[in-house]
Amino acid sequence: MASVSASHLIIFIASMMIAASVAGVFTDSVGQLSNALSEQGLDVSSDVRTDVEIISDAGSDAIYDTGTENITLHLKNTGSERLAPVPGQMDIFVNGAFVTAYEVTLEPSGGNTWNPGDVVRVEISVPGLSTGDHRVKIIVNGDEEVFEFNR
Repeated sequence: MASVSASHLIIFIASMMIAASVAGVFTDSVGQLSNALSEQGLDVSSDVRTDVEIISDAGSDAIYDTGTENITLHLKNTGSERLAPVPGQMDIFVNGAFVTAYEVTLEPSGGNTWNPGDVVRVEISVPGLSTGDHRVKIIVNGDEEVFEFNR
């Protein structure tokens, strides 16, 4: 009879050790998942608060300068997120082609922070832009804006 109790005790202790190790793994996994959700929540919050509008006049002759071969657009920060007026802040496509040659300048005086309500000038280098209809797509923190003009 004592041998049955001893074997039950050994099985009970073994099952408790296994349960404790499984609980430790679950606790660690839940902690990692919680951290990942917090980080994703911050990213989504930043995306939701980001809103920009292209305020350039599509009918203006000042959009494409044939001398410098630049497209010049003005973007206004209409969201509540403070942005950096730097080229790495946005992705630009001209007629479906990704563009890396562009400059961003905070209007009117430059600066390091693109606050809500501020305007930036984006000068996109597009050598040899043909006459006709063109499309510029600008993406800032997930906010997409499309500008169509005729040269």
